[in-house]
Amino acid sequence: MAGTATSTGSGTADDPWRLRTPPLSSEYTMHLDTRDGVDVIVCTVGKTVLLYDARCLDDLHAMLTARGDWVELGSADEQKPAKDGTVEAWARSPENPLGGWYGRKKGLRGRFGMYVPPLMEHLGRAELEHNPRNNRMRAI
Repeated sequence: MAGTATSTGSGTADDPWRLRTPPLSSEYTMHLDTRDGVDVIVCTVGKTVLLYDARCLDDLHAMLTARGDWVELGSADEQKPAKDGTVEAWARSPENPLGGWYGRKKGLRGRFGMYVPPLMEHLGRAELEHNPRNNRMRAI
């Protein structure tokens, strides 16, 4: 997989999506699950488990479609501010369809712009850049 955006898996706990971060520098997995009655995407990076509300896939695609152009990812940890106008800032904004954070684990709600865009690309819903830094995405 090194050097490509290729990913595998079907998105179940037994066969998770195996993805690479936008710069293609790190591998991680994602799968769909239900936690506390909410459909979530479980993102496992090493031993760290992050949760994102599964609505983010449709909501992010709608936002990208409405913008109609490339949008910077702007990934940042929860404790750091997100750059205005980025996918990360949108995923935290009270103005998004969820009305706030798509990340569901307090303290680990950030990094949306790092981990969700490759899944969108894998699902054929977005085009994603794979530069060492400052990557962008747009709807397909």
